[in-house]
Amino acid sequence: MVYRDDYFIRHSISVSAVILRAWITHKYSGGDLNVKWEENLLHAVAKNYTLLKTVPPFERPFKDHQVCLEWNMDYIWNLRANKIPQCPLETDVVTLLGFLYASSGENTGIVKKFPRFHNRELEATRRQRIDYPVFTVSLWLYLLHYCKASLCGILYFVDSNEMYSTPSVFLTEEGHLHIQMHLVKGEDLAVKTKFTMPLKEWVRLDISFSGGQIVVTTSIGQDLKSYHNQTISFREDFYYNDTAGYFILGGSRYVAGIEGFFGPLKYYRLHTLHPEQIVNPFLEKQLAEQLQLYYERCAEVQEIVSVYTATVPQGGGRQEACDLRNSYLDLKLRYGRPSTCRAFPWEKGLKDRHPSLFQALLEVGLWTGPRNPNESVLEIGGRIFEKAVKRLSSVDGLHQISSVVPFLMDSSCCGYHKASYYLAVFYETGLNVPRDQLQGMLYSLVGGQGSERLSSMNLGYKHYQGVDNYPLDWELSYAYYSNIATKTPLDQHTLQGDQAYVETIRLKDDETLKVQTKEDGDVFMWLKHEATRGNAAAQQRLAQMLFWGQQGVAKNPEAAIEWYAKGALETEDPALIYDYAIVLFKGQGVKKNRRLALELMKKAASKGLHQAVNGLGWYYHKFKKNYAKAAKYWLKAEEMGNPDASYNLGVLYLDGIFPGIPERNQTLAGEYFHKAAQGGHIEGTLWCSLYYITGNLETFPRDPEKAVVWAKHVAEKNGYLGHVIRKGLNAYLEGSWHEALLYYVLAAETGIEVSQTNLAHICEERPDLAKGYLGVNCVWRYYNFSVFQIGAPSFAYLKMGDLYYYGHQNQSQDLELSVQMYAQAALDGDSQGFFNLALLIEEGAIIPHHILDFLEIDPTIQSNNISILRELYESQRFPSDTSPGLRRPHGSHRKSSCDSSCRCLRSGPAHSP
Repeated sequence: MVYRDDYFIRHSISVSAVILRAWITHKYSGGDLNVKWEENLLHAVAKNYTLLKTVPPFERPFKDHQVCLEWNMDYIWNLRANKIPQCPLETDVVTLLGFLYASSGENTGIVKKFPRFHNRELEATRRQRIDYPVFTVSLWLYLLHYCKASLCGILYFVDSNEMYSTPSVFLTEEGHLHIQMHLVKGEDLAVKTKFTMPLKEWVRLDISFSGGQIVVTTSIGQDLKSYHNQTISFREDFYYNDTAGYFILGGSRYVAGIEGFFGPLKYYRLHTLHPEQIVNPFLEKQLAEQLQLYYERCAEVQEIVSVYTATVPQGGGRQEACDLRNSYLDLKLRYGRPSTCRAFPWEKGLKDRHPSLFQALLEVGLWTGPRNPNESVLEIGGRIFEKAVKRLSSVDGLHQISSVVPFLMDSSCCGYHKASYYLAVFYETGLNVPRDQLQGMLYSLVGGQGSERLSSMNLGYKHYQGVDNYPLDWELSYAYYSNIATKTPLDQHTLQGDQAYVETIRLKDDETLKVQTKEDGDVFMWLKHEATRGNAAAQQRLAQMLFWGQQGVAKNPEAAIEWYAKGALETEDPALIYDYAIVLFKGQGVKKNRRLALELMKKAASKGLHQAVNGLGWYYHKFKKNYAKAAKYWLKAEEMGNPDASYNLGVLYLDGIFPGIPERNQTLAGEYFHKAAQGGHIEGTLWCSLYYITGNLETFPRDPEKAVVWAKHVAEKNGYLGHVIRKGLNAYLEGSWHEALLYYVLAAETGIEVSQTNLAHICEERPDLAKGYLGVNCVWRYYNFSVFQIGAPSFAYLKMGDLYYYGHQNQSQDLELSVQMYAQAALDGDSQGFFNLALLIEEGAIIPHHILDFLEIDPTIQSNNISILRELYESQRFPSDTSPGLRRPHGSHRKSSCDSSCRCLRSGPAHSP
């Protein structure tokens, strides 16, 4: 503290304040040299203190050590002796959210993590306040409903032990705020506000902590009209360490999130501020206003539909002055009080504001009475949507879009959010409507809040890539993708709904297109003929096509089960025996029969089918709770290469129930989960994705981008997306160009690569449709989107290379990016990529050295164009398939997949086979 840093004193102590205390205690009044000074101070008969002036580290003198350094060391030291280091410019203000987030009220949300401060002073202050928190949170909220459960998540901190910590803010089912803190002594303390949060209004919630005092303020609207203010004081010491865990906005696997929208969220890590001092403006004012107007309009629509469905008699007949004929009512009319007809809302002037709704209500038949108003409104919304889609599926369907938009708006207001997604895509792409990105965002957010799968994927994709005026935000993207990813395995096991297996079928692949079929197609009829003759392979393929809805065949689980049963009982094929055993275990389309299922499973396992061996482990785990036998079968299946078994072994280790091992082993569990994920296991992939986003384990580094990649991979297997893709493919095969373009646009905007390249291909085949109906440059937009995806086909790189080389419409020529695209195609083994690069060199283009290095061109010949040409033309004849991936053009977003370092350290329920 006295001298300045030098060659010998490397880290002198930096002190901001020194207090010198002095006190006198009586020998017999409690003073004791063996106790802490604070206790002695309490018994002092006299005491005083003074503040000592501290000398800043760089104003202190150098100490004369009386030591001579070697001349070179002395010279080096003198060069930097008077150099005063500067602390890095850093602030304690963190923007956790800058754009709107649609919270569906489910168990997914945004995960954010604070790093330690780089600035030494800020980090020291943060550490000093672990037992005396001083911080402020300011966030915007738009609540649609209060919680269905006792609590739902707003903003809460999860520590390294996966426990709630300070701060944790929830909403209750009555609308109060529940604020929870973790105490220094290890317990938890919670308080509920006296006031309730307003519904369907934008409100800014400001919460400041200063030691044991909490101030909660809510302000309504853009003008921050004061609503409520409450101060809560405690004597307990709160424990607060904002880097020892992660924050969650909305839902998680611990609690569901709010139903509504989050706006901008500012977090002041080291300051307590009065609401007037907080700078947290609503940057997306227009979008917020449109959202408010949407729900105001929808309230009117829902009222009209509710009254209509409650008033119109069952069967869809018209009401005739309330004269329902039966003897009881005749007596009531004669002797009872005069009856009055319920007035329709449109008698109050609403009819002029909702003409399309009244037209739709006249066209919709109400054959059955609704069970409750909410269900009836959603049901009517679905019927309006189906009528609109029927018009879009006509020969000139794209021409009908502008006329069906009002009906889709009414359907959306009724809570049927497939209509919301259609509207979002129409406005975002300008599909026969004026392109309006604000309206596109509005309906995409509304659909995402309503848990519409395609809307959530659209939002996830736009934030993943940072396109169409959506900010790049991987944590926000993960929130949307993970919502659909967690539903995907559940959807796959649900036999109802408009679902189809997601297949990678490219419209450029004529061979694959030839084998697409329908129930009356040649391929299907041939398979059926062979299956009837007892061909086990045909029976299995036929059953799979019917069960999952593959290869153009409509999903028909009942018919699939008949073929599974026939094959299992009539043949010795282990795969058919196993499939039928699973059906019997789960009761999918048939009555459960555990005894026969176990018999068949053992039979399939005895034939060496690894899925069946895993299935036996699942049986003993689920039904017998015999973990020793379960582990025995899973170890055997895992050795045979079964990813389900790998996952289930990981569960045993994480749950601490692996035979012979008394406690949890997260390291081994992580290895098994990773192996399962690499084998395509959906749940294993989900756990890897979760721990990439939280980074709450030292052995599992946080990587939000990789978390998005994994969640996106699973979400894109969702059957509802597969249904849209299949409708587009069927329409293309039938020559229904309008319908094909419609469904491929709907699929492409979710971010799935195969639909993006297929849509670009359609636009190349039918440029008249693309130019006549789309408000975007279709070929450029979707090929460009596709090349920033993992696993993009080489022809997409070639196409983008051509577009950059020649220039396209409003896009100017860019030879550097053209070289990048051709080189990537070459790295993927496409000989055309090598050929195009050679042509560019012949035209005088210069290939950057780093690209030549990636192409494995000998560095010694890179200065000789003739030698490079020879190498490229030779590579065209013998392309390599093992070259590493080329770096993306500068400014693009790199996409990474799970590599060998992926550790998935979480447990979950044992996965059924």
